[in-house]
Amino acid sequence: MRILGFESSAKSASVAICDENGLISQYFQNSGLTHSRTLLPMAEDMLKNLDMSLSDIDLIAVAHGPGSFTGVRIGVSAVKGLAWGSGKPVCGVSTLLAMAYNGVSAPEGSIICCVMDARREQFYNALFVMRGGIPVRLCEDRAIGTAKLVEDIENQKKPVFIVGDGARLCYNTLNNFEVRTILAPEPMLYQSAWGVCMAAQREPAQSVHELLPVYLRLSQAERERQERIFGR
Repeated sequence: MRILGFESSAKSASVAICDENGLISQYFQNSGLTHSRTLLPMAEDMLKNLDMSLSDIDLIAVAHGPGSFTGVRIGVSAVKGLAWGSGKPVCGVSTLLAMAYNGVSAPEGSIICCVMDARREQFYNALFVMRGGIPVRLCEDRAIGTAKLVEDIENQKKPVFIVGDGARLCYNTLNNFEVRTILAPEPMLYQSAWGVCMAAQREPAQSVHELLPVYLRLSQAERERQERIFGR
């Protein structure tokens, strides 16, 4: 099965094509340019360079959250638009699950800590253990504070491999608590469309109507509105 994957949940953006034999191509950018400007042109260029079109793709996958509200919406909207036009099935996968595939080179049984900076002194986080080269969940996606993250990692009693756009912040924070951590090297640090493709291989396909963003918190605008209405 040939999968076209999209990742736009944070500052970096990427698109990739994978099949049952692995990665065919990936286009990654961490320039800070808006994803509405870069994401679809990246996919178009990649398909053109491979002499492919959407007709050669079996499934279109996207990281549907958690992450930046704007970034997640752009990725999901782009995939829905492509699916509407092509009639292809889609697959929305957890940003954190896709990110966990960056830890596939870690030893068997390693704990993979996927983290995104959620602001307001919180991380978007999930913990995984590597089994047979596949990340297996230890907890659901969540928005948690530093104290809870430290407690959960200390309870694992194993070195922890940290990945994600919040990895450096998390690594520095955990070191203050003398937790044994390993920071992923730069090429494996950020979310990638390759991870989206890998996760989508083990997730059910959806119709375009079923694909929706997944947020773990209200947006800033929604929080401010509630504060105005309820005074909190």
